[in-house]
Amino acid sequence: MLVIDRIKTALINGELKPGDFIPSESELTQNLGVGKSSVREATKMLQAMGVLEVKRGQGTIIRKNPDEDALNPMVFQLILAKGIPQDLLDLRKMFEPAYSIMAMEKATDEDIIAIEKTLTDFDEAINNGVQDSSHDLAFHMAMLLATHNRMVIRIGKTLMELFDASIETSMKVLPNVALKDHKAIFKALREGDEIALRKAIVTSSISWETSLTYK
Repeated sequence: MLVIDRIKTALINGELKPGDFIPSESELTQNLGVGKSSVREATKMLQAMGVLEVKRGQGTIIRKNPDEDALNPMVFQLILAKGIPQDLLDLRKMFEPAYSIMAMEKATDEDIIAIEKTLTDFDEAINNGVQDSSHDLAFHMAMLLATHNRMVIRIGKTLMELFDASIETSMKVLPNVALKDHKAIFKALREGDEIALRKAIVTSSISWETSLTYK
């Protein structure tokens, strides 16, 4: 849509910045040569995506921080495009080592404690027979947060949504293997050993791929 493209271009070029008010409905209508209904529809879509926020009596502003509960169109685009399972496997193999190495380089003591806690919780869940994808994903989310990079975290969260169903499968058939793999990744991260970290991630990826073949 023309209105959304115009706002997107303005953000990319720095004409609009987080916290700025966008032009009024009348200005957008006049400047872009579109109807008011088109402007309103675009505004609602950008609100749903967490880009815009309406300030009563003031106008509409560019949000300073992404809305965590906002609609994420990227998820739907990837869901529709993930018809080939190998594409999903390749995507994980490419992305996971990258953010894990970044996490190793940037993790604070608090991050290390948080990552380790997910492993403790995972272990306890397995012992109680209540493990599910949330326990596995908690580890990856803690790793993502340890990167302290908002873009990596945002993209990572989106990808984790795609992996949820397949991880749920591995939780049913090979939960102890998944936990063992995660512990190896964590050990390498804590020791700052990039070679060991990469090897542990490859092993984890193979285990995950193997779990998908179970019936």
